[in-house]
Amino acid sequence: MKLLRCPVNGLRPISEFVWGGEVRDMPDPDAVSDAEWAHYVFDRSGVPAVKREWWYHVPSGVWFIAERDTVADRVLRTYPYGGDA
Repeated sequence: MKLLRCPVNGLRPISEFVWGGEVRDMPDPDAVSDAEWAHYVFDRSGVPAVKREWWYHVPSGVWFIAERDTVADRVLRTYPYGGDA
């Protein structure tokens, strides 16, 4: 069974989590062009690397950040948003 460490609840089955996408800085929607906004909304980097991702623990309602090596599909660490960037 694949496990993921919730920074609040500890090691839990991956079936309790939802992936929320890569952590990216959101541009100011009022200050960017339609093309720049569309790029932010629809384009993702598919380059294999260590990425910071949003994850949600459904039973407890906790959003957090996971650093994951997408080549090895291995989570390096997890931490609360704003807690340890």
